Amino acid sequence: MLNTFPNKAGTAGEVAADALWIDLLNPSAEEIAAVEKLLGAKLPSLGSLSEIEVSSRLRKQNGMLYMSTPSAARRPEGVQATPPLGFVLSADRLVTVRFMQLPTFDAIAGKFGGDQDAPKSSLEVFVLICEEIVDHVADILEHLAAELNGLSVDTFRADDTRGRHPARANRVLRGQLQQVGRLGERLSELRDGLLGLGRVIAYAEQYACDWDGGTLKPRVGSLRQDVHSLSDYDEQLANKVQFVLDALVGLIGIAQNDIFKVLTIVSIVGIPPTLMAGVYGMNFKNMPEYDWAWGYQFGWAVILLSAIIPLVWFKVKGWF
Repeated sequence: MLNTFPNKAGTAGEVAADALWIDLLNPSAEEIAAVEKLLGAKLPSLGSLSEIEVSSRLRKQNGMLYMSTPSAARRPEGVQATPPLGFVLSADRLVTVRFMQLPTFDAIAGKFGGDQDAPKSSLEVFVLICEEIVDHVADILEHLAAELNGLSVDTFRADDTRGRHPARANRVLRGQLQQVGRLGERLSELRDGLLGLGRVIAYAEQYACDWDGGTLKPRVGSLRQDVHSLSDYDEQLANKVQFVLDALVGLIGIAQNDIFKVLTIVSIVGIPPTLMAGVYGMNFKNMPEYDWAWGYQFGWAVILLSAIIPLVWFKVKGWF
């Protein structure tokens, strides 16, 4: 899909020459050819946008800035990695290449509906897109922070989950562990997106801020500071995720130790009665207890006492 802003349609197979912003969403070969004909240069492919080297993500050629960054958007269903974003920025126009729907781009496209708020330059469009992405990432981080705080409260301030329903407690711990994993994965995606966006903004600040006489330089500098602060906040949340993860693993270890403790107590308590039952189960004729009137009751009493005494001893020692 090819969209141009302001929305001025060109002739068949061509793009309006005065288009300020050209947005390519999952472009076809014909759309790519039309934009390349207008630019007089090649557009980056999905493979080149996915390169991780800085020299591949940020380069200047023929007066145009080629920039790419991982997207901080949520990964689409059935896709292993979030598709990256590509920017081709020149003094005359901005070309964006993307491979998934993004609400931030739709919000900027809506600004071209009115004459007063419409961007006046390609650099302003680029800055608006970056500002919208930063605001969107900030909202996501706030939501993740609230979710992480709720998980932290459930982990550290809830009642003892062992109680009388260990199976239910295990399900709760397993669900909390999966939730921590999802939070950590999402924060990692945001960290990659913020890192790439910060590099793109710094690169544009270095090479493009003088195109409009430096009028947008303060906004670009403010953007760079916002990205830095969000990166610090993301790192703080990642550390908290690791802390909660360690705590949950520790709680799981405690639950396992409780199970082994019960098994140990049961096995130890069962040894003396087994020994007593084995002794009085021997059929030797010279065993005096066989001739006692209360021998049967005596044997039961010895067996029960041999089980009760270890339990009392473990209770005194605080094993349970």
